[in-house]
This record gives sequence, C-alpha cells and structure tokens, in this order.
Amino acid sequence: MIDEIVLRNVALIREAAMVPATGLSVITGESGSGKTAFLSGLKLLVGERASVDMVRDGAAMLEVEGRFFPLGSTDPEDELIALRTVAADGRSRVRLNGSMASVGDLAERVGPGIDLCGQHEHQQLMRPASHLRMLDDWIGAALDEPLAAYRDALGAASAAHARYDELRATGQADSARLDEAKYVLGRIDAVNPQPGEYDELLAEARRMENIEDLARSAGGAREAISGENGALDSLNEAISLLGTAAHIDASFQNEALALSEACYILEDAARAIDGLLPDLDSFDPARLEELQNRLAAFQGLMRAYGPSMDEVLNRREQAAEVLALYSNIDEALAQAKRDWQAAEGVLAKAADALSATHARFAPKFASEVNAVLAQLEMAGSSLSYDIRRMERARWGEAGPDQVAFAFKPTPDSEPRPLSRIASGGELSRVTLAVKTVLGQADTAETLVFDEVDAGVGGKAALAVGEVLAQLAQSHQVIVVTHLAQIAVLADAHFVVERAGKVSPETRLRQVEGRDRVEEVARMLSGTVDAASLAHATEMLEAASSTSS
Repeated sequence: MIDEIVLRNVALIREAAMVPATGLSVITGESGSGKTAFLSGLKLLVGERASVDMVRDGAAMLEVEGRFFPLGSTDPEDELIALRTVAADGRSRVRLNGSMASVGDLAERVGPGIDLCGQHEHQQLMRPASHLRMLDDWIGAALDEPLAAYRDALGAASAAHARYDELRATGQADSARLDEAKYVLGRIDAVNPQPGEYDELLAEARRMENIEDLARSAGGAREAISGENGALDSLNEAISLLGTAAHIDASFQNEALALSEACYILEDAARAIDGLLPDLDSFDPARLEELQNRLAAFQGLMRAYGPSMDEVLNRREQAAEVLALYSNIDEALAQAKRDWQAAEGVLAKAADALSATHARFAPKFASEVNAVLAQLEMAGSSLSYDIRRMERARWGEAGPDQVAFAFKPTPDSEPRPLSRIASGGELSRVTLAVKTVLGQADTAETLVFDEVDAGVGGKAALAVGEVLAQLAQSHQVIVVTHLAQIAVLADAHFVVERAGKVSPETRLRQVEGRDRVEEVARMLSGTVDAASLAHATEMLEAASSTSS
C-alpha cells in the first residue's frame, strides 16, 4: 500500500504530499483544478512511460517519490522507497531504497500492488492474461489439490518428452560421433589402464632408474648403524660404561636402560634396511624399458584425454556409454516414447480435473460480480466468461485453460472484451465490482479509481459509495470523485486547488473539521452557504455514525 507519495514539478504541481489512509481516501476539487496530476505521478511510480510534457514549465525535472508497505504493516524491514525523476530533456532515472534501478524494476516491484482502475493503459483487468489468475485467486484453497496434481503431471510429462527428444537426437546423430567413441574406446582399451596403476608404475620406474643411488644411500646408512665402529658399537660401549656407573650410583640405571631401548630400535632399523636394500644384481633393464614404455603410453592418453588418469578413465566410460546407447537405441527410444505417452495420459486427466474446477467456479464468480453490478445500479449489465482449452504446446504452470471475461452492457447485446468498454465510468464500476468480489484474494493492495462516479448520481451514487467503503475494508482505496455521497465516506479527504493567476499551480491539502464540511458543501451545491453547510454536516454525521 502507499504510505506516502510526494510530487514535485509534475504538471501544475510545484510540490504536493499525500499520506492516504489505509482504507478509503478521496481526492476532490473543482473541475480543471488538476486532480489527475496525482494520477499522472502515480503512473510514473508503477513503471508507466514518461513524457516531458509532464514536467512543470520552467523546471529542470519532475520528481515523484513514494513509500510503500505491505497492507497492514509498518515494519521498517518491509519498507520500499521509490523515486523517479524525469528531466526536461526526457531522461528518466529510478532509485529503489536508495539504489539505482530501472523503470522495469518499478513495474516489477511497485506495479503489481497498485491497480489504476479506469485507466485503460494500466489496469490489470484489461489484460486477458490476468483473468485466469484472478479466477484462481478467488477460487483459493479448492484449487490447491487439482493445480498441484496438474503441475506434477506437467513436470513429469516435460521430463519424459525431454528424454525422448534426447534419445531421438542421439539416434539421429551422424556417424562422426560413433566413430569418435569407437576410436576413443579402442585407443584407451589398447593400453588398458587400471585405477591407481599409473602411480604404481611411476614409483617402480623411479626406483629402478635410481637403483645405484638407492643402494649406495641405503648401504651407507646400514654401515653407519651396524658396521665396524658404527652407531651400534658406540651405543653398546656407552651402555657398558653406564652399567658400570650404575653399580656405583643407581641413578645411572635409568639412562642405561634408555640406551638399551635405543639399541633395540637401531638393530630393528638395520634389519629393515637390509630388507629394503636393492640387489644390484637383480636390476632388469628389460623391466625398466617395459615400465618406461607403459608410462609413455599412459602419458599419451593423458595428453589426449587428461590431464589426469582419472579423466582418461572417465572419457573411456563416456565413450562406452555412447556405444552402449547406440547398440540398443531402438529399444530405448520405443520405451521412452511409451513413457512419454503414459505421462501425457496422466497429464490429460489432471488437466481435465483442473478445467472442471475452473468450469465449476467461474459461473459463481460471474454471478457474484453481477450481483455487485446490480447493487451499482447496472442491473442490465453483466460479466460473462469464456473458458477454452489451449493447444497442448501452450500449457504452462497456470494450467491448460484460457479464461477471458467479457462485458454485456445490456441483456440483448453481445459480450465484448473488457478492453472495448468505451466508457471510463462504466469500466471503473465493472472493475469495482470485480475487485469487491475478489476481496482479499486480489493481488493488488491499492486500488485507484478515477472515473467510478462518472455519469451517476442519486441512488446510484450512494450505491457506488457503499461498495467503495466495503472494498476499503480489504484494500487501500483512493478515489478521485466529484460526488459528495462518496466523499463523506472517506477515512481521509484531500482537496486539489488551483492557486495563482500569473504563475498558476496546483496544490493538494488534506481537509478535516470545518474545512471538510465546506468542501462537501461546495460539492453539493457549487457554493458554500448555510443550506449546503447544513446538508454537508448532516451527511458527514450520518456517514460517521454508519461507519462506527
């Protein structure tokens, strides 16, 4: 909903601010005072195209700024502040919560929450694509189960179709893909690499290539440990000396034991080195050549399909899958087609159930709208509907149906699309009826009516006012009106006035108390006198007592 809107240099408005009520707000003023300037600014905030003609004469740019909250919320976390500027040279700028944005962002973030009822170019009801969504929103929980079943079936059918198309494309692939898979598989299988084999070969080849250095280093280590005058000889001598010292001083006994443990460790190490020490006589040049050749083959595969052996093995698996697929492609394709046809059968039944739900509720929706039209003194008019099953290719998440509402201005006339309703007032009242029936199911939280009272008066004016007040219980409603019967029902009343002769400008002010009585009196008779003031006071008191 709109928490506040500020306009600067829009048409004849130098600067004006409006804080509409959460319920019903009205904008009144004499003809030509500039009431529609507010609507022009609001259209900019919902993403409509800008015109330089909207910039106040002599101003460098216009600005329209709005603060929005979800209906019923004032949590700062939910706040959205939108600013749009239009320069005199036509350049337009948008900011959302202080960050740069686009006009498209405005249309996406702000537009869906505000419906300019009576404005053909923006009103949601004018777009047939929105009619199904409106009906679904009104149906509510009764639609949950059939819609969920339809969407599940649609997803399954889409997946089955994709699998069939994939297999069909595979079956139609040229021979180059098959030849490549055969070549890859043949080349890799000629080497027949095993997981982990490359690292084992690499380690063995490195050992054989460096066998002399390995034997020299290991032999030297063994000699240093267990050879003549090696570490074991020195260690045994130290153990003997400490044993002698321990006979004199027992405190040396622990150190002698520690050295004995170290001696055992060195002896174990010497034996282990003996076991690892390569036998130079066992060196096999043929084995080394075999290892090097196999490693070269592995490295050739890695250059072609690597860079790692894991990737080489993955490539082999992919090539094998391609060949396996082609080997039974006809059978797989036939099964995929059967699966797809079965999924389409399930989808058709789910679509029928969803369509049946639409067909069951659409007459009820139209009947309730027509009841409100009768309440609005449009008893000869009616809303009708047309539900058609779209071709399968157009089915989407919303369902298989195309729903279009139409309007009959008289009982004998043919239904016509809502976009062809010529009268702005008539269109506004049809919209009012639809919005009233939708109630809280309506996705637009703020409804702005410009011509809802056009061409009505007396009893019809009272009826329009009553329905607007009813609608304001579930929506934020803003009405530009010239009828006192509507104005007295408002929770907030704003007056548009023209001021100045040399440099005229439009001003917007909220009226309360005596000022509001005078404005209602002016609306009743065109002048403010004792009779009109008395009548205005009576109407306001009656409206107040009714609302309380």
